[in-house]
Amino acid sequence: MKNILWAIALVGIAGSGCNKMLDEKVVTNPTDDFYNTRNGFNTAVNAGYAGMRIFYSTERGMTLTDVGIDTYTNGSDGNFKFANQYTPQLDARYDHVKELWNGLYQSINNCNVVVDRAGQVADLDSASRVKGVGEALFCRAHYHFLLMQTFGNIPIRIHENKEINTAATRDSTKKVYETIIDDLTKAAQYLPPTQSDWGRATKPAAEHLLARVYLTRASSPDAQPDDYANADKFAEGVIKNYGFKLLDDPAKVWAQGNENNTETIFAAQYTTDPLYASPDNNACRFFLMQYDVLNGMQRDLPNGTPWKRFRPTAFLLDTLYKERVYDTRYEKWFTTVWFVNKPVTTPWVMNLGDTAVYMPGRPVTPAEVSSKHYLLVGSDKYTEKLYPSLNKFADAQRPDNQASGVRPFIAFRLAETYLIAAEALYKLGNTQGAADMVNVVRMRAARQGTTPAETQANQLAMQVSASAINIDFLLDERSRELVGEQLAWFDLKRTGKLLERVRKHNPQAAVNIDAHHLLRPIPQDQIDRSSTPFPQNPGY
Repeated sequence: MKNILWAIALVGIAGSGCNKMLDEKVVTNPTDDFYNTRNGFNTAVNAGYAGMRIFYSTERGMTLTDVGIDTYTNGSDGNFKFANQYTPQLDARYDHVKELWNGLYQSINNCNVVVDRAGQVADLDSASRVKGVGEALFCRAHYHFLLMQTFGNIPIRIHENKEINTAATRDSTKKVYETIIDDLTKAAQYLPPTQSDWGRATKPAAEHLLARVYLTRASSPDAQPDDYANADKFAEGVIKNYGFKLLDDPAKVWAQGNENNTETIFAAQYTTDPLYASPDNNACRFFLMQYDVLNGMQRDLPNGTPWKRFRPTAFLLDTLYKERVYDTRYEKWFTTVWFVNKPVTTPWVMNLGDTAVYMPGRPVTPAEVSSKHYLLVGSDKYTEKLYPSLNKFADAQRPDNQASGVRPFIAFRLAETYLIAAEALYKLGNTQGAADMVNVVRMRAARQGTTPAETQANQLAMQVSASAINIDFLLDERSRELVGEQLAWFDLKRTGKLLERVRKHNPQAAVNIDAHHLLRPIPQDQIDRSSTPFPQNPGY
């Protein structure tokens, strides 16, 4: 794994779409020749993965995908509440869009080095050449797709930029889709089904992303007649052909140390090695409420660093997770009880390990509150600092509470593959097939009873019929299953539901969100440094 963790800056700039690099000195030709050797080629392949750590598990990637939606709003902390509230501060000067744009285009250029130079590397065997190009094509397609979903029309870059070039134009989304699909189709042909070096791209990873791309294009103005059929074909192929299997217990999917499990299709890699660690891996901090100022509590590694960035909406907690008697996902993925880690004697004695805070997920009466020797917080008393905390990304293996995260981030997993197939089948008119796919995911989450009969009753209660399937139900199910996994903003945009559901379920965002927010602003430095006209997205 380690050899794909460190992205080495390659020759030239990241294409004219990454003009941030214009300020840097171009690497000399003798150094440039290194990338025509076997070691240089492998270095370039490894560097192609750098963009994964620009987007996944980072504040920029999560702020652009996990808030300003129907299920998550802002907490009390952070400098980017405007990303949730869609205020005028969400503009072309916003650091997160600039960092994402520049970082992904630099990584695209790294991939282009591999693709363009593969035929020039004399001391490279054929199998390594083909596999390396496949990995580069997968990464390049991935980054173009993220950029297009975020910004709309973007410059396509499929060749290495060897000299400073300030001219840039925005290609049509039709052309971008065609480029992405071509790259992923070739990647699926070139890549092996598995890799001994976990974290590298594989054939099923390329096919999973193909399914996601086809599903997205199918609902766009660029839709092709067979898009939904292709989305289903590739999703079902991943489900059936590679031995992936949903874990029996949802809690184990994101258990630290278990990320490389039978459900994981592709993961962005991080590590505890300080030489390769990334300071941006902070997903473990963003979803936590401010437990460390409460009676009987102090900050520690098991409970995490509570940055209070992202807070669940009432819609997520009270509506989507209301079936808690049958559905275990809320209790598996949300922390609702905190235990004393700092004994106190006032206003009552609280010993180490006693309950310090409990959130039962329902309103509580004043009498109930006063009867407890701990803080009892009803669902009607949640605040920007006090709320159930998503624990999928908890990271107790950091060196200390000031350190960034070290664990991998699961970017593609089989539960989403089932839900992609379900949405495609629904759009094809096969509601029973869609229900069957959804029920696989839901049955896994059904509560185990104390008797076989009770377990069976819970499973029956979790099953949905074909008549229940519609786009809102499918979005609800994606929210229940994939909460926090950097998909929600894209899901709502893809299905045409972003404005409607945000206005209905996110009061902080509802006031300002409008149609121009379906795209993010093009970074101002890209516009300023382009020698050719580079138009801003409307409304910014």
